[in-house]
Amino acid sequence: MKKYLILMAAAMPLFCMMSCGRQPAAELTVMSFNMRYDNPDDGENNWRYRRERVAEVIVSHDVDIFGTQELLNNQLNDLKALLPDTYAEVGVGRNGGEKGEYNAVFYRKDRFELLDWGVFWLSETPEVVGSKGWDGACERLATWTVLRDRKGRELFFIDTHLDHVGETARREGVSLLMKRIAALSGGRPVVLTGDFNANPESDVIAHVIEGGVLYHTRDVAAERRGTSWSFSGFGHVPEADRQLIDYVFVNDGFETLLHEVLPDTLDGGYVSDHAPILVKLRFADTAR
Repeated sequence: MKKYLILMAAAMPLFCMMSCGRQPAAELTVMSFNMRYDNPDDGENNWRYRRERVAEVIVSHDVDIFGTQELLNNQLNDLKALLPDTYAEVGVGRNGGEKGEYNAVFYRKDRFELLDWGVFWLSETPEVVGSKGWDGACERLATWTVLRDRKGRELFFIDTHLDHVGETARREGVSLLMKRIAALSGGRPVVLTGDFNANPESDVIAHVIEGGVLYHTRDVAAERRGTSWSFSGFGHVPEADRQLIDYVFVNDGFETLLHEVLPDTLDGGYVSDHAPILVKLRFADTAR
């Protein structure tokens, strides 16, 4: 009995480390995930049949921060219930308050402290709630955060969803994003996630990476996995016609270890009409 108590006492620090949250590290896992809005016409692919799969993808990959697209308020609340006590989130609906789709940013509470956050609309009047920009078909916004980990490292994380119709809206939306990143990031390492409704060879993506401020993580990753596409429309788009339209971009504050397009299915069912993008990063000042 005495020997058992000694062993338990020796193990207590380890149990505390495991139960009190993960230890801060120089590496982090981020994700961009268009979760498809709760559309009653989606039948067997409706949100109520997919939500547990979505949560399982996030938990099973131990994601530190993820940017979402298309979440409605009920879906946001479902995610919060499915991921209890693990993540905090910020964001608003694109039509203001709880109305419309969110570009919510979720982050692990045991690793990060939220220092600041905000939203702006991708329009000629970015501070006007619910404003629609240029030739866009929908209201579009971006959600940004400044986070600090338990080692004192800070980063700037921003998530968005560009318009699916307006070419000018996509081009000008990128210009606005780049200006706001320059103004708000404060020299910190930057992560930009989102559904850009544009393929990697498009002028839209060329606009994001021109000047060498941001890099597409697929282009600079030490390892790449998964398909060359991220949108299948729940499998309705022929594979030869599928495109990569979901992205994670970083600045030189990070080294990209892995870029992976995860499967759009899990346990025989779809997680979304988009495949999640998973990226593993290392803070550049700790790279070995």
